[in-house]
Amino acid sequence: MPPDNPTSGENARHDGWRTLRRFLPYLWPVNNSALRWRIVAAIVMILAGKAVTLGLPFFYKRAVDLMTIKPDPALGPALGLALAFVLAYALGRFASVLFENLRNIVFERVGQDATRALAENVFARLHNLSLRFHLARRTGEVTKVIERGTKSIDVMLYFLLFNVAPTVLELIVVAAIFYFHFGWGLVAATGIAVLAYAAITRWITEWRSVLREKMNRLDGQAMSRAVDSLLNYETVKYFSAEHRELERYSQATRAYSDAAVKSENSVGLLNIAQALVVNLLMGGAMAYTVWGWSQGKFTVGDLVFVNTYLVQLFRPLDMLGMVYRTIRQGLIDMAEMFRLIDTPVEVADVPSAPALVIKRPTVVFDNVVFGYEPDRTILHGLSFEVPAGQDVAIVGPSGAGKSTIARLLFRFYDPWSGRILIDGQDIREVTQASLRCAIGIVPQDSVLFNDTIGYNIGYGRDGATIADIEKAARGAALSGLIDRLPKRFETEVGERGLKLSGGEKQRVAIARTLVKNPPILLLDEATSALDTRTEQDILATLHEVSENRTSLSIAHRLSTIADADRIFVLNEGKLAEAGTHNELLRADGLYAEMWNRQASEIEELGEAAE
Repeated sequence: MPPDNPTSGENARHDGWRTLRRFLPYLWPVNNSALRWRIVAAIVMILAGKAVTLGLPFFYKRAVDLMTIKPDPALGPALGLALAFVLAYALGRFASVLFENLRNIVFERVGQDATRALAENVFARLHNLSLRFHLARRTGEVTKVIERGTKSIDVMLYFLLFNVAPTVLELIVVAAIFYFHFGWGLVAATGIAVLAYAAITRWITEWRSVLREKMNRLDGQAMSRAVDSLLNYETVKYFSAEHRELERYSQATRAYSDAAVKSENSVGLLNIAQALVVNLLMGGAMAYTVWGWSQGKFTVGDLVFVNTYLVQLFRPLDMLGMVYRTIRQGLIDMAEMFRLIDTPVEVADVPSAPALVIKRPTVVFDNVVFGYEPDRTILHGLSFEVPAGQDVAIVGPSGAGKSTIARLLFRFYDPWSGRILIDGQDIREVTQASLRCAIGIVPQDSVLFNDTIGYNIGYGRDGATIADIEKAARGAALSGLIDRLPKRFETEVGERGLKLSGGEKQRVAIARTLVKNPPILLLDEATSALDTRTEQDILATLHEVSENRTSLSIAHRLSTIADADRIFVLNEGKLAEAGTHNELLRADGLYAEMWNRQASEIEELGEAAE
């Protein structure tokens, strides 16, 4: 497996700054001036809203102070002023809500665009990763990582801009106001309380992060088990293993449930600790103001003044605990996703690689050595040549390396040593896209998209027309099936094509390759799932479309390749024999042994049927 450098959960908690630095470009998109203007407008709304909010306690204080004056008919202006301050307070509260919602409306496009850009980046990256990566990773876990990571972008943008930055600004302004109205004592008390609040929040949240990471891991495990089980629905039914699958899934969900309970209980502990700090400061500050009133230093309005400011201050600070937890979790989720993005690409184009240009579609394996694991070599210096326009077959016992040849030809892997040439060009020196455009494959296990038959056939070439699809369907002997279906080409094939039989799926895969119309055909047990009559029809079609093309057939059933121009016999990753069908039979070697064994099996089956 390629070294994807997985970072443990512990390391994930300590690479927050690196993750945050990587996240910053999404906060200020350099190549999109419209989004930058939206961010500037949102910041203006934030400042305007904070200015209004910080002015509200002054209005409230003045109204209360005016109301403490003994009523006197001669003090008519006092009534008018008190009413004016009350109305200004109400208007200010409305204005703060107005600015907040306008800010959200302006900024929404920024968050959505950042999430979309990141999701597209991850999706493209996953398709660039090697086959080895996708065979080793569970689809459910990968999709969970992507889902959590992309969603965290929007949340991070929102909280960093609209909660953290405004809260810091408000703390500075409130400290200055308290200093000028009440002196250093209340400023110091507020500062100590804020620091204690932040320290408690950070300490408990770090502890909770461990629980959250465990929850994420168990959640991904439960999801992967569910996806794996549902994808193998038929296998589960074959072995009456529903209870076993339920038990495996239940183990994961019970473990997740236990971790979730611990995590939610820790929230209660955090809320209690935060409330203790806030109310100690609130009680002390108000007691200090009452004492100052008794000494003639403060007015009744000052009690309301300090209470209003502390309530306004600790409203975002109360949110700060949730914000810190969200940002911390967002950093963990984003770190996981960035590590997924950073997985090294095992098979990459060389810089400035040209496109593959084919004039004569020859295929050459030149002393190729390869294995999937370092301690297990599959191909041992394999060399052979497939001349342009010829139909060449590759046969051999199971494990001889036949399917490995197909994967190397498509460059899902690179050989350890040796070269693979197409028309004299080393496939490592050309672009992968052009290489794969030049090769069509009908695999042994044909997996279809959960879409229509027409979509799956047309998938062979971008821009394929209805006429192309119909022609390919006829060539793959699908016309009879299509005519029997009420929706014809609009018929849904189901998850992985499970609504179709094995033979029908194989024929759709053949039609898909016919639509692609490549110069090189790779047939990996292309008729393995077909009955004898359909197999002969398909073989006739494949022989027809193989004319003037290079055809490489990987086969187990020797009768399907007996008329090949040349047959290569592999054994233990080496070329054991080569020749035509008749030449190999006369040589009385491995091929003749395989042919005789299969002929005996067919004869025994015929006798048993009689």
